[in-house]
Amino acid sequence: MSVTPVRPLDSAADPIARGLPAWVYNHPQMTRLEYERILKPSWQIACHISQIPCAGDYVTFELGADSVIVLRDASGDIRALRNVCRHRGTRLLEGAGRCRGRITCPYHGWTYRYDGSLLATPARDSFPDLNLREHALDAVRMEVTLGFVFVCFGADPAPPPSQLWAPVMEELAPYRFEQLVPTQPQFLEEWDVDWKIAMDNYLESYHVPIGHPGLNRMFTPDYEDQRGVPGIARGISWLREAPSSRWSERVYQKYIAEVSAPHLPEPNRRSWRFYSCLPNLGIDIMPEQVDFFQVLPRAPGKALIRGAAFGQPDDRREMRLMRWLGNRINTQVNREDRMLCERLQRGMADSSYRPGPLSQIETWMHEFHNMLRARIPEIGLPSAPEHFA
Repeated sequence: MSVTPVRPLDSAADPIARGLPAWVYNHPQMTRLEYERILKPSWQIACHISQIPCAGDYVTFELGADSVIVLRDASGDIRALRNVCRHRGTRLLEGAGRCRGRITCPYHGWTYRYDGSLLATPARDSFPDLNLREHALDAVRMEVTLGFVFVCFGADPAPPPSQLWAPVMEELAPYRFEQLVPTQPQFLEEWDVDWKIAMDNYLESYHVPIGHPGLNRMFTPDYEDQRGVPGIARGISWLREAPSSRWSERVYQKYIAEVSAPHLPEPNRRSWRFYSCLPNLGIDIMPEQVDFFQVLPRAPGKALIRGAAFGQPDDRREMRLMRWLGNRINTQVNREDRMLCERLQRGMADSSYRPGPLSQIETWMHEFHNMLRARIPEIGLPSAPEHFA
């Protein structure tokens, strides 16, 4: 597959492409508009199919104030239902688990079938005109792509995931996404950064040689091997021949290609692949496992990082070691990203800050900014408009 070179940045308003003004990274009105215009119409990963293998298994996912239950019904089908009781709005389920036969509201006991239809209400005689058929749980748009269950809360959704990911399906095929199983629990982290800062960070690899010394010891920069299609950017980092000076990195470099699943082509055994999907999704692919993460707004200047890791069923001791080492390396990278993003958030609050020029290596971040500007034109202003006060 041919590689698309890094594309030059452009800007109609400024011959030099620049970052966004500081005010957009910590403003309550921005957070509200981003949710309504960018995140709510987007497709979000709720879970992988392997996380709900049996009838009644469920996972909940929250985006802002909205919540969905993704559940496998008795026939094996997957359903996505609003996590809101039709009586007085109580959250029905939390986290993940198994409903045995029905979904029951913890407040007043209204009970729903797996398909969302209302089955029963306590003290039924006290609702003389109640028609159960009129009070089913609302369905949420849902699609399974690459083994992940995507949901969309918006009334006017973006193109479906199957369409968005179609141009890169061929290069993803060797990893057999549909056969993945969880390798560690889902994680949630609260970062003291605006969600856009965290996403900016993932979309550019200009910072990797300085900000991630471990990755730089082990791999070539992924911006040297990039490809992009509408809405998705991909970069590949290749294992260096020179062994790292750190034992954990050196052991991983030495054995990962040998331990990798035999169905993986040889080049895939020597590379880490990073896919970023606008507006807020990342999928990282290593020879031993795959992870996804979402960058979710929690409040102005605050973000929630949600994700999980998966791998092919493989109980070999050697594979367990490679996954342990891979997780150790990734945990350090995550700590470095969090530190860098939080320092950036604080630095942008300085009254002297002005958006600086962007490198051509920051192309994908620039595309993200252009999407933000298109949907929220006020982002192009140097300071918050008066009607945002």
